[in-house]
Amino acid sequence: MKIGYARVSTSDQNLDLQLDALKKAGCDKFFTDKASGSQKLRKGLDDVLTFIRPGDELVIWKLDRLGRSLIDLIKIVNSLKEKNIGFISLQDSIDTSTPAGKLFFHISGAFAEFERSVIQERTMAGLSAARARGRKGGRPKAISEEKFKHALNLYNSKSDTVINICNSLGIKRRTFYQHLKNMTVG
Repeated sequence: MKIGYARVSTSDQNLDLQLDALKKAGCDKFFTDKASGSQKLRKGLDDVLTFIRPGDELVIWKLDRLGRSLIDLIKIVNSLKEKNIGFISLQDSIDTSTPAGKLFFHISGAFAEFERSVIQERTMAGLSAARARGRKGGRPKAISEEKFKHALNLYNSKSDTVINICNSLGIKRRTFYQHLKNMTVG
């Protein structure tokens, strides 16, 4: 029996492309996850590894859908091999039931891990360079210190409601109260 496994990293991404390819490859049953590949606990992956039996084949769309590190990929594929379970990656043209497929699996996994490491290095270097120039990442502030002081003066004078003060300044009550809390804590 061919068992398909599909994963996307975020809940707003769509599994359709992978599921269509798995159906076309002849999968009889499917397991899915909407979770980052770097997460250790993925219910769909745990379920497929529990469900699959000797003689079955685990089919995935692409190697990076199964795991993010070479160590994880090799561990999973070796575990499948020990249980006499085949492994197929459609986009990477890997079928571990053949010697060439086994070799290609190890080479592809190494390149995937290398690519991820390079991306992480570039990201960290970019963030470091931005910090050196005085730029900070993250969401922009919803309210300036000047605007908050004005809102605080109106609030302390009790001349208007918090809802009206926030509406007039174009901020949410939550933002005002968070700034107020930070001011009293800090």
